Amino acid sequence: MNSFIKNVVPSEMATMRISIEAFIALYNEGKCELVDIRVPMETDIWQLNFGLKIPAPELPERLDELPKDKLIVVGCPQSDRSNMTRTWLAAQGFEVKYLMGGLLGLMDHLKGGNAKKIKRL
Repeated sequence: MNSFIKNVVPSEMATMRISIEAFIALYNEGKCELVDIRVPMETDIWQLNFGLKIPAPELPERLDELPKDKLIVVGCPQSDRSNMTRTWLAAQGFEVKYLMGGLLGLMDHLKGGNAKKIKRL
């Protein structure tokens, strides 16, 4: 954790997040996995039909479900919980970023005909 905190400087912040466009490209290439960290109350209301659904509070018990050979991209409605979760997962040794604009930004980006941009695996 000491080495992690030493990298919390403005010049390193860009390495902790990923743009929606970069996420879509990597996801479609099979190089990253989206982890929806919302709680069931949220996912019951609106669904994503791709990515892993693991609420942040369940991650410690479900780490074995995360791929170790791909970039993990965490998403919540905006980015607050995603950034906190990203920090924790990085401390556990995962290559991880949080989704800029959150899942709401992703859904806005994929509305209408843009939904075909995401490859359903």
